Amino acid sequence: MRTMELREAEIIRDKDEMRRWSRRMRSQGKTIGLVPTMGYLHQGHISLIKEAHKHTDLIVVSIYVNPGQFAPSEDLSTYPSDFHGDLQKLMAVPGGVDAVFHPHNLYDYGSVGGGGRSGDCDVREEGKGVISCLEERGFGHETWVRVERLEKSMCGKSRPVFFRGVATIVSKLFNIVEPDVAVFGKKDYQQWRIISRMVRDLDFAIKVIGSEIVRDADGLAMSSRNVHLSPEEREKALSINRSLSRAKFAAEKGQTNCRELRDLVIQAIEEAGGRIDYAEIVEQESLEAVEEIRNPVVFCVAARFGKVRLLDNMEINA
Repeated sequence: MRTMELREAEIIRDKDEMRRWSRRMRSQGKTIGLVPTMGYLHQGHISLIKEAHKHTDLIVVSIYVNPGQFAPSEDLSTYPSDFHGDLQKLMAVPGGVDAVFHPHNLYDYGSVGGGGRSGDCDVREEGKGVISCLEERGFGHETWVRVERLEKSMCGKSRPVFFRGVATIVSKLFNIVEPDVAVFGKKDYQQWRIISRMVRDLDFAIKVIGSEIVRDADGLAMSSRNVHLSPEEREKALSINRSLSRAKFAAEKGQTNCRELRDLVIQAIEEAGGRIDYAEIVEQESLEAVEEIRNPVVFCVAARFGKVRLLDNMEINA
């Protein structure tokens, strides 16, 4: 039975030490839940930890900003960080956290040209595509995990290195932490489905759980990037959730034409000053686009307000 008082988690920075910790706990009959994060924790992350508590004895939270999923035009260098603040938030979680895995660089193999610091982002062009900073040297990391079909749509169109970077780092974390359960937020819906498919296809002995989106009181989906929104941009960004809610209501009342539902959402966001990256209605598991709603779908949106790219989605089971 977990106590409810504040307590500090064990901070582990070395991957071999992390693996030894997990195996020692498992030898004692304990089950382990993993919540992978990139830090700058908010209540959305805390909800993932609370969900993990329902399924396992011990909780590991990883905090690692993964350079493998960033392209040169993206926000690696400005990604918010507050490790001390994160630890304070983790101490306050009901039931606590048992270990925090906070490695410096999961791509440094101790060899010449072994990947450099995780914050380095020298990027070069390869053909027509962009490669990540991890491939800047020929002697570093060169093994990638790809979920080929599911990664192509939506976020995969505008972020060509993103999902292979996510799948690869999550595979590494799974191999290092060796959890029984891993919890991911449904706000990153495509990411959750890709990880679930990867686990199935590669026979990881891990149960992947998708946790529901956590929203602020005004309806905005919680994200570490929200801190970069000005008050005016934040107010305008509420158009995403509001228009998705209207589309879901319309679908539940019998409106099944996806083009009309998409137009409703796109118009609302653009009128609020947002720039649409995509607005797609897709089948929940295959992520294939549909023209008419006949089975459970999810309406996924990515839009920019100012310099901030926001994700949101809404499942429609009409």
